[in-house]
Amino acid sequence: MSPWPYPLWIAHRGAGKLAPENTLAAFRLGAAHGYRAFECDVKLSADGVPFLLHDATLDRTTPERGVAGERTWAELSRIDAGGWLNRLWAGEPLPSFAAVAAYVQRNGFLLDLEIKPTPGTEHATGVAVGATCRELWRGGTTAPPLLTSFRPEALQGAREAAPELPRALLLDTLWNGWFDVAQALGCCAVVTNYALMDAALIGGLRAAGRRALCYTVNDPAEARRLLALPGGGIDGII
Repeated sequence: MSPWPYPLWIAHRGAGKLAPENTLAAFRLGAAHGYRAFECDVKLSADGVPFLLHDATLDRTTPERGVAGERTWAELSRIDAGGWLNRLWAGEPLPSFAAVAAYVQRNGFLLDLEIKPTPGTEHATGVAVGATCRELWRGGTTAPPLLTSFRPEALQGAREAAPELPRALLLDTLWNGWFDVAQALGCCAVVTNYALMDAALIGGLRAAGRRALCYTVNDPAEARRLLALPGGGIDGII
């Protein structure tokens, strides 16, 4: 198998429980805790700017309402994405993906980048994210992001735009045909819900030349279980 540049421990949405998720504040706090790789979610504004947000709507993590992808970046960039968690973070903005890319590259950090399209824009979002990553990491000294998604259409779009970038299929269940899809998309890894990961799955992925990662592991006992699995060892814990 080819060398794997990403560390074992990957901070979910930055330090997404301690600071506002998917913001630069969360990345900085995660780095202060010693993390050197971060998971985050990226989607497109109405005018095609990639930015960080998990949900399709703004409702949960901002004072605004409605579908985020229906707003321009000029509108989105002025929204408070921090005050919902704590007044300490009030005024923390939604970050553009370009700002996040500059931060991680300047500090030598790595990204597990989930393509999280607004429903109906899966392929177009994958194309835009792949093309943006190719441009932002051109000539860089760190490994490019690992592009992941639950949506095969998004991964296909990323593959068309930047076939050289690594891809991974995200799985919440082991649905029929998932491995064939991962193989057809040229995925180098599979990222599952941690409850799905066991020795048989890890062994099968390794035998097929794929890496095995899992999310979202917040229980130390589960982390210890995953670290002890035979079959070549877990490659990433988010």
